Amino acid sequence: MSSGPSTSAPSPGADRSADPYLPEHGNGGYRVEHYDLDLDYQVGPNRLSGTARISATATQALLRFSLDLADLRVRRVLVDGKPAKFTHSGGKLRIRPQSPLGENAEFRVEVRYSGTPHPIAGRWGEIGWEELTEGSMVAAQPIGAPSWFPCNDHPSDKAAYRVSFTADSPFSVQVTGNLVSQQRRGSTTTHVFERPEPTSTYLMSVQVGPYTDVELAGGEVPQRAAIPARLKEDFAVDFGRHGQIMDCFRELFGPYPFGEYVVVVTDDELEDPVEAQGMSIFGANHVDGQRTHERLVAHELAHQWFGNSVTIADWRHIWLNEGFATYAEWLWSERSGGPSAQEHAADWHAQVAADLRIGDPGVSSMFDPQVYKRGALTLHALRHEIGDEPFFALLRRWAAEHRHGTATTEDFTSLAAEHANRDLDPLFTAWLDQPELPALPG
Repeated sequence: MSSGPSTSAPSPGADRSADPYLPEHGNGGYRVEHYDLDLDYQVGPNRLSGTARISATATQALLRFSLDLADLRVRRVLVDGKPAKFTHSGGKLRIRPQSPLGENAEFRVEVRYSGTPHPIAGRWGEIGWEELTEGSMVAAQPIGAPSWFPCNDHPSDKAAYRVSFTADSPFSVQVTGNLVSQQRRGSTTTHVFERPEPTSTYLMSVQVGPYTDVELAGGEVPQRAAIPARLKEDFAVDFGRHGQIMDCFRELFGPYPFGEYVVVVTDDELEDPVEAQGMSIFGANHVDGQRTHERLVAHELAHQWFGNSVTIADWRHIWLNEGFATYAEWLWSERSGGPSAQEHAADWHAQVAADLRIGDPGVSSMFDPQVYKRGALTLHALRHEIGDEPFFALLRRWAAEHRHGTATTEDFTSLAAEHANRDLDPLFTAWLDQPELPALPG
C-alpha cells in the first residue's frame, strides 16, 4: 500500500498499489475497515444491483481517491453522506469528495451500482463472478473481487464484512461469513452474513445454486457442505475423512482460525478447487466416490491457516500460501497411512524443474507448479534441518503470531531462524532465491 507523508495541503490518492506484480489492483491513500454490501441478484438474467458502504481511514491528506470496480454501472457515489464527483473507466472508480479528507480522517463511501457481472480477463484466464449452468459462483484470486463489488483490491488491505444477499428463494446462497439471518419475502429470500475477521478482497466469495445442505463433519469446529443432491453418496465417501483432516491440522498448525468451515460443490466442472475465507469450492469433477481428490480436500482446508488467516503482504510471497498448503497434503498423507512426506518429497524432487526463483517468481509464474511443489520441498528441507518438534512448533507459532494479519517471506525466514536459534540463510537462499534445485535432504 502506498502512503504519503503528512503535508499542509491535501494531495491526490494513488489509483495504483505498491504491489510489484499487480500495481493496477489496489489503491493508495487509505485503508478500509469495513465493507457493508446490500446485494440483489436475479439468477435467470444474471443481474446484480447493489449498494456498497465502505468505512475507511485516510493514510494521507486526500483530494481524491479510487476504488477497484469492473464493468458495472455506477449510479451514485456519496462520501460522508454528500454527493461526490466520480469517473469510472479502466476498472477504476475515481472519486472526488466535496471536501478534502485530512490525514487519519475516518470517512464513509457509498456506491450504488448495477449490471451484469462477469469475470475479469487476465493472464490466468477469466477470474471473478461466473455464471454456472444453474446459478453463479465467485472465484476471485487474484484479481476477481472487483467483478462484483467496489473495493481496495489488494491482499494486504484486510477488512471486516457484512453482506446482505437477496436471491430467488429456491436457490441456496453461500457467502463467506457467518449466517446471521434469513428472511423470505414473496419469491425471494434475503440472507445476511457477517465476516468479522480481517479478510482480503480476493477471499470473499458468493455461491448460488440449487444445493442440498449436508453435515461435513462433527466435532468442535462446525463443518458443513452445500452440494448437488445427485452427488450425496459419492460426496460422503470423498469427504468422509474431513473431520480427521481438520483434527490433524488443528494439532499440527494450531486452532482453526474461523467460526466454521463450508464446502461448496458446484454442479459444473471446475479446473481447480478455490479457497475463500472459511470456505472452499470444488467442482462436480472433484467428486467421484473414490477419494481420488482427497489431497485437494486437504490442500484447500490448509489454506484457512496459510493464505487466509495468515495472508501474504503482496503477491511476491505466494509460495507462503501454496507451498504450505501443498506440504499439508503430504503431512495428511503421512498421518493417514499413505506415502510419507519424505516419499512425496523424493517423487517431486525428481520431477520439478530447476529454473524458477520461487521466493520472487514473477507475475507470470505466480501459479507455476514449482511455486507449489518447490515451496513444499523448502518446508521439508527446513523440517529435516531443524527436526520435527521444532518444525511443527514453528508452524504453530507462525499461524498464531500472524493470525488474521499479513506477512512476508522475510517474516517467516526470520521467525524460523529465531525459533531454531541459528542462521538458516544458506538453506532459504538455496531453496527460495536460486533457480538451481538443491539436493534433497534425507
